[in-house]
Amino acid sequence: MAQDFAKAFYNSTAWISCRKSYAKSVGNLCERCLARGLIVPGKVVHHIRHIKPENIDDPNVTLSYNNLILVCQD
Repeated sequence: MAQDFAKAFYNSTAWISCRKSYAKSVGNLCERCLARGLIVPGKVVHHIRHIKPENIDDPNVTLSYNNLILVCQD
């Protein structure tokens, strides 16, 4: 669940669009499982470098494909 400071970001059009396009760009598959040779649908687009109050307004952290990974529930 998103922390209070990040709720507006996670409900933003920019994030929703970024999340959908990122998942599509990696074939909608869990990247960690795929690296192990497993084909598992991805469920959550996760920020590698966590979003904090100090960087919530930095698109290089929040919206950059270089800071995202698609993972499964497991």
